[in-house]
Amino acid sequence: MKRILSSTSVALVAGLCLRLFFVLKIPANASDTILYEQMATNWLRHHVYAMDVGGQITPVDLRMPGYPVFLAIVYAITGKVGQDAHIWVMIAQAFVDLASCILIGMLAALLALMVSERAPGQRIFVAGVWLAALCPFTANYVAVPLTEVFAIFFTVAAMLPLCLLVGRTRNNGWLFIKREWSFANNYRYLAAAGAFLVGLCTLFRPESPLLLISAWIVLAVVLVSQHEAKRSLQTVVAMGVVCAIPLMPWAIRNAVTLHEFQLLAPKNSNLPGELVPYGFMSWEKTWLYRFRDVYLVPWKLNDEAIRIEDMPASAFDTPEERERVAGILEPYNNDLTLTLDEDAGFARLARERTARHPLRTYVWLPLARAVVMWFTPRIELIPVSGTVFPLVQSWQDDKVDQSVTAGFFLLNIAYVTLAIFGTIRVWRMSNAVRPALGLLILFVLLRTAFLTTLETPEPRYVLVCFPAILALAALSFLPRNVSIASPSSN
Repeated sequence: MKRILSSTSVALVAGLCLRLFFVLKIPANASDTILYEQMATNWLRHHVYAMDVGGQITPVDLRMPGYPVFLAIVYAITGKVGQDAHIWVMIAQAFVDLASCILIGMLAALLALMVSERAPGQRIFVAGVWLAALCPFTANYVAVPLTEVFAIFFTVAAMLPLCLLVGRTRNNGWLFIKREWSFANNYRYLAAAGAFLVGLCTLFRPESPLLLISAWIVLAVVLVSQHEAKRSLQTVVAMGVVCAIPLMPWAIRNAVTLHEFQLLAPKNSNLPGELVPYGFMSWEKTWLYRFRDVYLVPWKLNDEAIRIEDMPASAFDTPEERERVAGILEPYNNDLTLTLDEDAGFARLARERTARHPLRTYVWLPLARAVVMWFTPRIELIPVSGTVFPLVQSWQDDKVDQSVTAGFFLLNIAYVTLAIFGTIRVWRMSNAVRPALGLLILFVLLRTAFLTTLETPEPRYVLVCFPAILALAALSFLPRNVSIASPSSN
């Protein structure tokens, strides 16, 4: 048994089996899938990055181009498009995700070796691969055509040089890196590699530069403490330029085709001339924090009737306010199209609710959203509709669904708990690893804070943080008696 658990190959085979199970038994679709498939198909067949709008092929910038490029490549190789190509898309994603598992193991081993050159790097590497390979939350997204698999891959790929960069800046090189390995000991190479990989990741998820910003903050703290503020500023500028290089073709396309300067994708995914419901979204942020309410309210906007009975009591402060919301929804439900006047009505409600309880809008609800996004069963892609609480009632309603839901909920807590334990343990063991740990912790905090500002707090968005969570969890297997290495001198 010990021999099996110490084998990276066995871990990857087990991970492949788990991913193929999701692909073959529980494949899934999402609303964004249709958008990506239209863009990829039009790009391949008509050489236009566009959607079908009113029967017309219309150039858009609603989504970053990375994932449609991947789909177009798969379509070109297989000769199939859309639903017919799903199996090939998912199989390709399975192997990309397994590559992410290897990189997560490497990140865990890197952090361990930063603690001490005598640390069992191979053991921590294998632990990281096992934890990542058997993580159902990331593996599950292999079975749906969405950007998560590639966002995770490029995020962990960027974390490796960025962790080396902030660590080397603090410690002036590492004992475990041979001097002749110029890349790993060269400040400029590491900065450029990390920034470029973040740029590639941004082609899939527009908020990916949050990782680069985290690295900038840690570098600034380290360099300013070493009286190198000028170097810190030069590094920020240079890394920003390198990060922008992969985005230049996208920016040029938007300038030429759409006559706009758009380096990323627009925050609100609206078509030209389409109303952006700012008032409605502001009103949501005064009460919405549970993902199940997203299905019942915002995702029905301009598509289905929104029933006031589906809203929680927290959406209304008084019976009079509930009547006002019902009055706005009545004409909307007749034509299923939100008008400017109706949106303005929601904006007034949002301002009034925020004025009455500013802490609720700006502190307590964002915190509640963060907790829900992190501590959730993550069953949105599997055919299970159970709930964790109340335990007795959920068990009586459906024993199987409740068991799966509760099991996933506890497993999610276990991963996060292991990560916290590993972080605290390694932080106490060595000062040398703290800049790299600080980078990962700051990235998780910044990304979580950003996600709480979105109108629909989807739990899947925190999966991009899971490479850090899994690598930090693997550090909990680091022996207590590891001798601490001192930084090398150059």
